[in-house]
Amino acid sequence: MSFLHRLTTGFAVSEIGTDRFGNTYYESKRDWLNYGRKRRYVVYSGTPEATKVPPEWHAWLHHTTDAPLSEKKKYPWQQEHRPNPTGTAQAYRPVGHDHATGHRQVTTGDYEAWTPGS
Repeated sequence: MSFLHRLTTGFAVSEIGTDRFGNTYYESKRDWLNYGRKRRYVVYSGTPEATKVPPEWHAWLHHTTDAPLSEKKKYPWQQEHRPNPTGTAQAYRPVGHDHATGHRQVTTGDYEAWTPGS
C-alpha cells in the first residue's frame, strides 16, 4: 500500500478485516456518488490477483452478503481455496498438449489439413 493511500484511508474508508491470505478489505464510510451504496474493495497481499480472494470475501465484495462469511470449512467435501493456476507449471494440460506429452492418440476420423484445389 502506498504512503498516500495509507494517509487518505483513515478519512474515507473503514477497514473491515483481513483474510487468511493477508488481503485487507475496506468499505467507504459514506455512500458513493451515483452508486447508491458503499464502495467495497480489497488491497492484495503481494501481487494483485483476483483469484486470491476467497469465496467468503468475494460474496461480501459484490454486495451479496452484508457481512463477510465465516472462513471455516462447513462440509468435509470442501477444498481449500487455491489461486488460478493458468500460465503456471500447475496449469491443466490435456494429453497431447505440447507442454505435457506432445503426442496424442490417433483416432479413426483423424484430421486432414485442407489444401486449395482439392
